[in-house]
Amino acid sequence: MNNNAWGALSDDTRREIVMLLRSRPHTAGEISDQFELAPATVSHHLSVLKGCGLVKCERRAQTLIYSLNQSAFRALAKELTKLYS
Repeated sequence: MNNNAWGALSDDTRREIVMLLRSRPHTAGEISDQFELAPATVSHHLSVLKGCGLVKCERRAQTLIYSLNQSAFRALAKELTKLYS
């Protein structure tokens, strides 16, 4: 995870994607289906989340499967706790 995680989470759509991925991993298509955005726009949001380490991506044949990087979120929570303790 890098410092861009805070900026990535400042966007409403990216926070919604994170909330969606909390329940289980999703394909790019499943994620895109949840939004009234162009698939390329959703792909950009996923790329930002992946770039800062909050989301992991695994290729299974032709399909990309996105999931939360739990250790990155734990580190982010630890940072937040330091700020407010």
